[in-house]
Amino acid sequence: MMSWKNDPVYLAIVQAFVDGDPEAQAGGPLDVRAVVATLSREVKDAFAYDQVPWDRFPRGAETRNDVAGLRSDNADVVRESLCGVNGELANSTWSVAAMAAPFLLRVAADPHGHCRAYALELAAGIVQWTPGPGRCTREELLRLSDGQWRYEPSSYLGNWGIQAARDVVAADLDLVTALLDDLDPQLRAAAAYAAVVASERIDEVRSALHARLRVEADSVVCAGLVLALAQLAFVHPDSDSECPAWTQTLWSDPATPAVVRVSAALGWLCLTDIPVPGDLLDALDACATDETARLMAPLPLMRAIDYTSDTALHRCTLGLLHPDDAEPVLDDPWASPSKLT
Repeated sequence: MMSWKNDPVYLAIVQAFVDGDPEAQAGGPLDVRAVVATLSREVKDAFAYDQVPWDRFPRGAETRNDVAGLRSDNADVVRESLCGVNGELANSTWSVAAMAAPFLLRVAADPHGHCRAYALELAAGIVQWTPGPGRCTREELLRLSDGQWRYEPSSYLGNWGIQAARDVVAADLDLVTALLDDLDPQLRAAAAYAAVVASERIDEVRSALHARLRVEADSVVCAGLVLALAQLAFVHPDSDSECPAWTQTLWSDPATPAVVRVSAALGWLCLTDIPVPGDLLDALDACATDETARLMAPLPLMRAIDYTSDTALHRCTLGLLHPDDAEPVLDDPWASPSKLT
């Protein structure tokens, strides 16, 4: 059995990124950002995964096999394949997960496909930086990145894989935003979570999220849309100066559904650094109940935060309002609950 020590793909990565200058690989055949950029719409739409150069990257062959199972008529096969891609992501191989991302989006977009919300959320999860216990603070809850360099086990630049996934979502943004109107509320919430990670077309993302929010009848999906809009403003602070005031209008309005008021309050706390006003505390006291926590638990961000059977909302409010009392950081990707099944 071949080990990493004598795997030629691994050795090539070490030679290029450890023994050599990583920047010399930018734009070349080992730059996953360049690889996904060269995939034509025709290749992606035809699900022609064999035209992707998996063999250039560690764990590429395994990920290729997982992608091959995504169009199965058997839901169990699709779920197992998605779990395989998720496993690569949990093992910090962002590059091959990013190469799978165009096909994950097409699984989500196929009305006859299986595990559609799981596939969409997994594509977003390549980018979405899971806060986890101890990170539910005003500075960190809505981050897409902690600003640090990330490296795969092979020493490949993980940041390139993360950027590649963002570029995939931007290139196929029409697929993602179309899912904001899907009949399945779980898929609509996943689409909001995914649209935020796009590397470009930010105004289009914002417009699509607001358009969906204006007609959305499901209050939990509305809560997810509000969180997504707040995250978009957090990640791109120069693009939406009105978002803090907008979220304040939502959380301060008693006529707004409790789940939406709570999401708006979380967003406002992350978008501002002023002392927490008493009326926001009153709103959270009234709305951040066990029932609201239960309703919000299926939202992708909430599920990513909830490492145990406890409700994520209570972790959020504790970390945002009392960061010194928040739980210690836990960096075990296998400790988080599984994605949608």
